[in-house]
Amino acid sequence: MSHDTSITIPVSGMTCAACQARVQRVLERSEGVETASVNLMTNAAQVTFDESVTSAEALVETIRATGYGAELPSPARTAFDEQEAQDTARTNEFLELRNKAAVTFVIGLVVMLAPMVAPIPMSASGASAPAAWWLMLIVTAGVMLWAGRDFYVRAWKAIRHGSADMNTLISVGTGAAFVFSAFATVSPGTFSRNGVAPQVYYEAVILIIAFILAGRALEARAKRQTTLALRRLVDLKPTRARVVRDGSEQELPIEAVRRGDLVVVRPGERVPVDGQVAEGTSAVDESMLTGESMPVSKAPGDRVFGGTVNRTGAFHATATTLGEDSALARIVKLMREAQGTRAPIQHLADRVSAVFVPVVIGIALLTAVVWLSVGGTSHIVQAISASVAVLIIACPCAMGLAVPTAVMVATGKGAELGLLIKGGEALERAGKVDTVVLDKTGTVTAGRPVVVDVITVDGFTQDEVLASAASAERLSEHPIGKAIVQRAAEQLSRVTASSEFLSETGRGVRARVDGKLTLVGGASLLEGEGISVAPLATAAAQMAGEGKSPVYVASALRLMGVIGVADQIRETSASAVERMRRAGLSVVMLTGDDARTAGSIARQAGISEVTAGLLPEGKTREIVRRQQAGHVVAMVGDGINDAPALAQADIGIAVGSGTDIAIEASDVTLMRPDLRGVADAIALSRRTMRTMRENLFWAFVYNVIGIPIAAGVLYPRFGLLLNPIVASAAMALSSVSVVSNSLRLRRWVP
Repeated sequence: MSHDTSITIPVSGMTCAACQARVQRVLERSEGVETASVNLMTNAAQVTFDESVTSAEALVETIRATGYGAELPSPARTAFDEQEAQDTARTNEFLELRNKAAVTFVIGLVVMLAPMVAPIPMSASGASAPAAWWLMLIVTAGVMLWAGRDFYVRAWKAIRHGSADMNTLISVGTGAAFVFSAFATVSPGTFSRNGVAPQVYYEAVILIIAFILAGRALEARAKRQTTLALRRLVDLKPTRARVVRDGSEQELPIEAVRRGDLVVVRPGERVPVDGQVAEGTSAVDESMLTGESMPVSKAPGDRVFGGTVNRTGAFHATATTLGEDSALARIVKLMREAQGTRAPIQHLADRVSAVFVPVVIGIALLTAVVWLSVGGTSHIVQAISASVAVLIIACPCAMGLAVPTAVMVATGKGAELGLLIKGGEALERAGKVDTVVLDKTGTVTAGRPVVVDVITVDGFTQDEVLASAASAERLSEHPIGKAIVQRAAEQLSRVTASSEFLSETGRGVRARVDGKLTLVGGASLLEGEGISVAPLATAAAQMAGEGKSPVYVASALRLMGVIGVADQIRETSASAVERMRRAGLSVVMLTGDDARTAGSIARQAGISEVTAGLLPEGKTREIVRRQQAGHVVAMVGDGINDAPALAQADIGIAVGSGTDIAIEASDVTLMRPDLRGVADAIALSRRTMRTMRENLFWAFVYNVIGIPIAAGVLYPRFGLLLNPIVASAAMALSSVSVVSNSLRLRRWVP
């Protein structure tokens, strides 16, 4: 019996797609590992493994064996702590790279310009190098040991573990140029005796390192911008709360607040913790959670969330959810997990990255051989220059960043729009959707039905029907049941307690009220007990035709009456459906409600295809039928009975106001109950996929074009040979351009 568990392991030392691909391959091949996802952007590995076969400690050692650093995550660190630590690390990385690049660039310019200002004479015999070359050798060696140390250390680790990465290319390229220059400095006569003028490339080595460091600094800065939306959420975390204890207000650290504490929130303040309004009314800005700009009215009994802003009145709230269980913390955690996942399109880059570095080294060696075979020793300078340029211009890093940067920016943008997208795979699949299936209650409609009619059979009063129905529905979580209980609370003095409550999903409920079996639900529930609904069938049909849901009530196997419950269509549903249709999507409504009621709601929403009277398994079958016909289906729902359909659909989209089980079963969560979010999610996915394809295209094209030019294919026709310094600048800019293209998603507007 397997015991699967998941863990996110921080990984250090990865710099390119080849690093990422190597760690992932090793993890995937490890015994007991079910799935592994290694992300270059988050510097983390998400691993699902069988605890009976392997352990988290063993996985950490497996990663370390590849030459990269790894450590177990600290159980005491919250999602807020992890994000803040990551932001700090990226800031420090940027500052270190920027400073090293600036100093190295200045040194490189001095080394490059010095001979132009004061020409360096060779000895008359050419047997000894000028003193300036010896000084350049010392300076260049110092720069390599200080500014370029990480390149060489990581390259050596990779070689020791039988792999190669971007650091290998940089190290071999700059190392070859340095060794060639050092040999020319130590023994210039060897060149002179073979008819070749000795030359040195110290300035090239230094400037190559400077450009690569500058590129990585810009890349680190751009990476940090990809998590801007997540950092904004972290910044919303309150640090202190005003709590009523022992009859007086006390200002306490947020960590000191306990569940059940009465928290005071004044106008203009952030709500410190999740809770329920106990006293007072106000309007709260929840845009950071839902993307909705209009403040939401709050009254006693309403929920409030930590990090939201109280706009108008003051209120007291009872603390209900704290720490890692708060809505804000859960969103931050979900976003961090989503940004650490991989989109399936990433596999293309992984396959190329697996062979990229060895192939480039082979091309560099072939380049040197071709130059020397064509021009002999007289072309040794061109051979070295071209080989170094090939090694330096090649950029597996751009391929490694092409997909994860787009995922990170898109999930952040989604959060700003009130969309929680659970990772790269969901993001990619959403763009392929051609059919959207909508639940009715709480999705197309507001999900807050009210009782509008109570029709009885002879021998029963409206109050008796309502009392029996409310007693049976007291434990029900269904919106219609809650509406009946609410109406009874307003109209009747008391409601009898019930026992033996049983909910039959899609049919209704049964319970014992005053010792009598009471049934509340659809016609099939009553008819299953041999109770005829014929006396009220006409009235029920009229209700359904008016968009109301008819709910039959029976007690002691006698029909008592039918209750008409109306659920109004959401104001935005019709416009949302129209947007989906304009985007080329087929929109379908599946519901367990009566066909006439469903038809009335569908007409108001502009939905032409409706299937009513479905149990949860019926909804699932309908989705399977469409999938078998070749359609990619998104299911949108909010209730427990929608969970199977959400899980079956290619993309499950849960309305955030719905149940936790529906949200857990979904791939996308709408943080506000607005179907326009469905159109936004699909549009964002399509735009993100376009960005991913652009990134991969330019990353591939850059290497396909750049490497041959660096090798010298333009030299025979145009006399053009790429300088290694220019190659290093091009390589640095290629990674930055990919990240910058992904950052354009931040400006995307639905």
